[in-house]
Amino acid sequence: MPDKLIIFDTTLRDGEQSPGASMTKDEKVRIAKVLEKMRVDVIEAGFAIASPGDFAAVQAVANAVQDSTVCSLARALDKDIDRAGEALKGANSARIHTFIATSDIHMKMKLNMTPDQVVEQAVRAVKRARKYTDNVEFSPEDAGRSDEDFLCRIIEATIAAGATTINIPDTVGYNIPHQFGATIKSLIERVPNSDKAIFSAHCHNDLGLAVANSLSAVLNGARQVECTINGLGERAGNTSLEELVMAVRTRQDVFDCDTNIDTTHILAASRLVSSVTGFIVQPNKAIVGANAFAHEAGIHQDGVLKHRETYEIMRAEDVGWNTNKLVMGKHSGRNAFKVRLTELGVEFDSEESLNDAFRRFKELADKKHEIFDEDLQALVSETQTEASESIKLVSLKVCTETGEENTATVVLSVDDKEQTATAKTSGAVDATFSAISSLVDFEINLQLYSVSNVTQGTDALGEVNVRLEHNGRIINGQGADTDIITASAKAYIHGLNKIMAATDRAHPQI
Repeated sequence: MPDKLIIFDTTLRDGEQSPGASMTKDEKVRIAKVLEKMRVDVIEAGFAIASPGDFAAVQAVANAVQDSTVCSLARALDKDIDRAGEALKGANSARIHTFIATSDIHMKMKLNMTPDQVVEQAVRAVKRARKYTDNVEFSPEDAGRSDEDFLCRIIEATIAAGATTINIPDTVGYNIPHQFGATIKSLIERVPNSDKAIFSAHCHNDLGLAVANSLSAVLNGARQVECTINGLGERAGNTSLEELVMAVRTRQDVFDCDTNIDTTHILAASRLVSSVTGFIVQPNKAIVGANAFAHEAGIHQDGVLKHRETYEIMRAEDVGWNTNKLVMGKHSGRNAFKVRLTELGVEFDSEESLNDAFRRFKELADKKHEIFDEDLQALVSETQTEASESIKLVSLKVCTETGEENTATVVLSVDDKEQTATAKTSGAVDATFSAISSLVDFEINLQLYSVSNVTQGTDALGEVNVRLEHNGRIINGQGADTDIITASAKAYIHGLNKIMAATDRAHPQI
């Protein structure tokens, strides 16, 4: 039997550090439940000390997940570790992931600590974490640019203190595959007690090499990889879970290990994360992009028709494609609606929320003959988001005529009080945004506006994503509707609500 390769998913922590990709507690739980269904080994639910909201989210995921290990990140500080331990109390299986920087530039310029002090603090942190759980992970931040002799020293000390996983982060995405793999191999060989811990890789994609570096680490002895759905993450992102898993699964002639991942849930997880964060998956994205298994060239089409493996190295069905057939319609009942959403990883916390979602489904079914899984996910995301928003769209009227200014009149409910505004500009969307902006008392800069169809057909839901900036804070907003102008208004309002709810948070890098 091949060795087990542990999949550590950090979509909810490192992935959320993408500018504008913040998630609510309920959204994190939804994603965590899908990750659990996919049989992810470890779910890093967040950074408990970052804010009260992060603590609540880690706690909620720890209480909701039964089968996967739930992890919280913590700096090598007593207060961080205690906060993580408190948040993880309800977990069936808990892990604390603590870290401290080890590169010369970080120790001198950021920490202002000597190497001896760094080792001492790392050991102290691991020992403190062991008071809460036997499952402790240690990361030497910026290991990719750290002195190897020092890495050996601090890794040996933290394993002796009780760390059971040693994660080697390429924090700034600086490494090259053969170099990173050689580092992993050398550390395993040189650290005297390396057999007492599992070595892990955490790679960033600044040079587009995160997956390649992670695979090189696996080939050289790493038995855990830290990754995210869709490669989500700050700057250029992290190692893509779907690409890493399918590379190892497809090339078993090269890798002497495999994961426990149920790959048939990969596409559903990808679409859920995209829907929640507003980060659209590019069509040519490996595994989960719309074109990943599409063939246009005549030669390719002819070959695939004669024998699939002439041009396909994976089966589309193995990662969830071709399972998303029409499932619902205007005559579908409430129970069928609930069952299908459960299959998609959506759980309702009350009958009221289920009834609200079902009402919206019926409204959509009156406008749209065919209802697909993507429609349901967009609908539920909107339902769960609006429940906690202080600004809500009541009505929208837009008048547009060629050669004339466009007029938009919006009625918003702001803290349960209706307000109306009208604006005239050259574009219908611009007029809508101007009218909405006039009803809030803070300045907003629109940095990005994009439109995509959720499914095929002229009656498809249109999904709008906006990126808003307020006082240096970047927020994404999403909205979906069969009418693009209405979807645009919903996206803009969603972004405004997130700005109003935003709090300052610490965002560590490892």
